[in-house]
Amino acid sequence: MKTRRKFLGASAAAAVGTSGIAVLGAAVCHSKPSLQQEAPTHLRGAAPLPYAQVISLDLNASRARHADALRAAYRTVAEASTGHITAWLALGEGAFPPGSDKPQHLKQMPPYAGDVLDVSQSHGQLLLQITAGSALTAKEAAEKMLRELPQWRVRWRMDGHRPENRTEDGKGLARNPFHFTEGYGNPSSSAEIAERATVRAVQDEPAWAVGGSYQVIRIIRLATGFWDRDTVHEQERIMGRRKDGRWLDGTPRAERPVFAADPQGKTTPLDAHVRRAAPDQRNPPPLVRRSYNYYRGADDQGLLFSCFQRDLVQGFEAVQHRLQGEAMAKYTLTVGGGYFFVPPPGNAWLQWL
Repeated sequence: MKTRRKFLGASAAAAVGTSGIAVLGAAVCHSKPSLQQEAPTHLRGAAPLPYAQVISLDLNASRARHADALRAAYRTVAEASTGHITAWLALGEGAFPPGSDKPQHLKQMPPYAGDVLDVSQSHGQLLLQITAGSALTAKEAAEKMLRELPQWRVRWRMDGHRPENRTEDGKGLARNPFHFTEGYGNPSSSAEIAERATVRAVQDEPAWAVGGSYQVIRIIRLATGFWDRDTVHEQERIMGRRKDGRWLDGTPRAERPVFAADPQGKTTPLDAHVRRAAPDQRNPPPLVRRSYNYYRGADDQGLLFSCFQRDLVQGFEAVQHRLQGEAMAKYTLTVGGGYFFVPPPGNAWLQWL
């Protein structure tokens, strides 16, 4: 079998030569998250809107105008949010002047084992995300907002879609480029979404950040051609689930298997994706996934991975470390993305400027 480096070598080299958000405009009162509260506005509804524009921005203006530029971005996004369009802002590490009160875990996303991060597709001071019911609506909204934000320049931009976007058993599901369904591991209640995804007052975070959440974006190029040459049986063992969502030991998709009953990995391999990501299904990772597929040509397609969590270290980073050495690694290559922080609902977060 060809190695991961061989099948992505040429395209990766080319790439290297060149990897919450509260809805702003919604009238939401600032409050401390609890198990009883609703999910954050940007995560309400089991399934997100099926088309997205994800745009990383850097400031054009001088640092002296930094606060004004952020306020202008807030106003523009707030005015754009309608019943057909949902728009978000998230802050990168570079959005915070030196010495400011930034979220404790916010930093540039580091490269993990096997990543080949292209600086032109990574990081950014500000993330603008727009979702809509059609690709054209999302694109037109993005173009309009960018025209109204001359203080900012585009660092990188991606468009995404969610094939077979739907809700089942309270969970938002979609088909990924490997033809498997995404979303079974997400919580099905607004309370649990809020618990996993929003910063709480008991955490050691700035007071203004309570109610916000960390967002991770990963531009993951997938070797779909090599994947499709494998048998369905082999694909299912790499993934750790059947294509219909059932677990390999026969457990229904809506229930949780006990991996401890298969200590040698005879039924579900020890390096299967779902087993590495969540080895204890009774205690799932404290994050919420909202990913999209992307397509930029036959040799550049994959997953625009996106997840939200209240704690970056316990959420995404813990999962990412467990995934090292998974069987799926030879089919994937992360080339961009970044770490961002989703401000809490309303505009009270602007007080730190």
